[in-house]
Amino acid sequence: MTTPPITQDVLTLPRKLPEGGRMNLVGLTRSQMQDALIAMGTPERQAKMRVGQIWQWIYHWGVQDFAAMTNLAKGYRLELAQHFEIARPEIVSRQLSEDGTRKYLLRIAGGHEVEAVYIPEESRGTLCISSQVGCTLTCSFCHTGTQKLVRNLTAAEIVGQVLVARDDLGEWPERGAPKNETRLVSNVVLMGMGEPLYNFDNVRDAMKVVMDGEGLSLSRRRITLSTSGVVPEIARTATEIGCLLAVSFHATTDEVRDKLVPINKRWNIKTLLDALREYPRLSNSERITFEYVMLKGVNDSDDDARRLVKLIAGIPAKINLIPFNEWPGAPYQRSDWARIEAFADIVHKAGYASPIRTPRGEDIMAACGQLKSATERGRRSRAEIAAEVAPAQA
Repeated sequence: MTTPPITQDVLTLPRKLPEGGRMNLVGLTRSQMQDALIAMGTPERQAKMRVGQIWQWIYHWGVQDFAAMTNLAKGYRLELAQHFEIARPEIVSRQLSEDGTRKYLLRIAGGHEVEAVYIPEESRGTLCISSQVGCTLTCSFCHTGTQKLVRNLTAAEIVGQVLVARDDLGEWPERGAPKNETRLVSNVVLMGMGEPLYNFDNVRDAMKVVMDGEGLSLSRRRITLSTSGVVPEIARTATEIGCLLAVSFHATTDEVRDKLVPINKRWNIKTLLDALREYPRLSNSERITFEYVMLKGVNDSDDDARRLVKLIAGIPAKINLIPFNEWPGAPYQRSDWARIEAFADIVHKAGYASPIRTPRGEDIMAACGQLKSATERGRRSRAEIAAEVAPAQA
């Protein structure tokens, strides 16, 4: 029996603006763009070729103006400009951490705001992007979880975060210059605001655009989708996206995980692990990443470490140990460093890679679990935030 896709009563804005507005070409898949061009009046026999030309201008060269698409006839460019736009989210603020991390506050349609974070490293640059405005999961250790879900992001708004980062980093190739293989945005992780698998269709379409070899051209092995455990959508992720998978695990018993990650009450640890065992085969992925935030006195004991390796036995896996990144009113504390290292040692001796993630961007509230739009944050006092998360400790 096929499990129906998960749906939520969450507004996703249409691609077309109301009352004569222009359609945004950003975020359309190739087939969707072809249909849009044909609807505009492009002859069907030419539409596929036109998609290829426009696609390269938008996603390889980073062009935002149809007038710059010089291999298209001037009249056709004018016609495109009448019907379409190449729109990105608006940068409201850009914060630069002492460690080089960049956090972008981005305004999207409806005046809503989301955050994206760019993390430069020696051998790669990772862009952490959002999939929803706010979040519905209310994970008790996560700052984003204290912001109520407003709506899903469109595919355009998801892809747009990648385009904004490349704009800001000056990463678009210069026409006529020698080819440069260095990628500043070399990896994308769907670990920002929201649960990606509760916005599956838009996330899938956005990743098709990001992975397309004639544009942004990021390999599926350079994209990691993080889920808290929306079990019915895990197999679809494997077959329809095929990217790497990370799971917000964070506990080794249902009793603790029910409090930390409330979605566990719907799909418990056993149900989640059963689905994860199939993922590497379905997606041809090497391994799954288990994300485990280290909370003092909650989930960081030697017994927790031993239970963890038993639970994931047989699953090709890496365990990312994440020192808890505190935020105003947070109901937990970071585990002591010696405790984190002892936990990691047990996992490592069991045969699993267990890197301890170096906190990045803490001085600008850009670290894992800290994202929350400035507008929402500004409306609330520290006491209000603390009062809202307090029931999670009960």
